Amino acid sequence: MDVALMSMALSQGQVQQQASISVMKKAMDQAEGNVEFINKMMGEANLQALQHAAQPHLGGNIDLKG
Repeated sequence: MDVALMSMALSQGQVQQQASISVMKKAMDQAEGNVEFINKMMGEANLQALQHAAQPHLGGNIDLKG
């Protein structure tokens, strides 16, 4: 087997592996950002629920007299 051909094949395999790892890292970073966003939204929703539980009479009525 030709040494140059083996070297090229090995190099190509390494480049493909590096590209795959790079794509996986980007996907993981995006997933981490999504988790942070969901946690932030859930935290705000919980805060609103706690505020409503503390003062349930607020926001229940609308004054339509003009």
